[in-house]
Amino acid sequence: MHAIRQDTHGSPEVLAQVVLPRPTPAPGQILVAVRAAGVNPTDWKHRAAGLFLDRLPLVLGWDVSGVVEAVGFGVTLFKPGDEVFGMLPYPHGVGSHAEYVTGPARAFAHKPTGIDHVQAGALPLAALTAYQAIVDTAAVHAGQRVLIHAAAGGVGHLAVQIAKSRGAYVIGTASAPKHDFIRSLGADEVIDYRSTDFRDAVQDVDMVLDPLSGDTRARSLDVLRPGGILVSLLPSADPDEAAKAAAREVRVETLLVEADHAGMNALAGLVTSGSLRAHVEAVFPLADAAKAHALGESGHTTGKIVLTIP
Repeated sequence: MHAIRQDTHGSPEVLAQVVLPRPTPAPGQILVAVRAAGVNPTDWKHRAAGLFLDRLPLVLGWDVSGVVEAVGFGVTLFKPGDEVFGMLPYPHGVGSHAEYVTGPARAFAHKPTGIDHVQAGALPLAALTAYQAIVDTAAVHAGQRVLIHAAAGGVGHLAVQIAKSRGAYVIGTASAPKHDFIRSLGADEVIDYRSTDFRDAVQDVDMVLDPLSGDTRARSLDVLRPGGILVSLLPSADPDEAAKAAAREVRVETLLVEADHAGMNALAGLVTSGSLRAHVEAVFPLADAAKAHALGESGHTTGKIVLTIP
């Protein structure tokens, strides 16, 4: 099979198309013929520096949408020919930027029939991150106020839709050119972070979703009401954060996305009901993975980037 592999860490040019043996599903696994696979910030961060993965050579990719080619012993959820989408176990189950990949059957769900593989391949990692933050961690419910930073980004634009599906009042931050897009997703308010300190524009928030960390994470504590929660996707460098949170009577969590069969089924339900759709900024063939990484690292994209495999 063809796959995109790196033998060293570095710029996008370290990615090369190679031929590797096609994997065989172990007990409890399925073999998927990949049709589309999202590219996420974690992909280019691992490419550049390794992060959680210290092994080389490495085939990146956690998002998968494709067709079941074979099933391992004991698998009852899927049969060959089923269209599925899912996220490989993060971080060590990596490897979807290839023509075939194996993964635990329960990391997948049946692909909704109303979307194609490109749409499905854009969803898993980013949408699961948003879902696990908003639903599993914060338990957002109708009438609550939710602030989503980087609301036009891969996680952010999906989080806006998931929070709205829960009946929340949603406020997003983004640069001014992206405000119309975020409103089209259902956001009730949008703040231009370049011209406005969001602390001057919003208060009494029940939940903040922060994909950025740093100063944004620190300032987000100031807009939470007592009993509110900040869910961040990156660690804090502030040794006094816990004390500050306790003084304001708020909760702070740092979330690392997990493979999740129930979560994937919930996302499939939101897609089928029309409540969730990924915005795909660009599509590249597998062989152009380096170009996809370079575009993602530019910081000028909206939504998701997807690799396709004929």
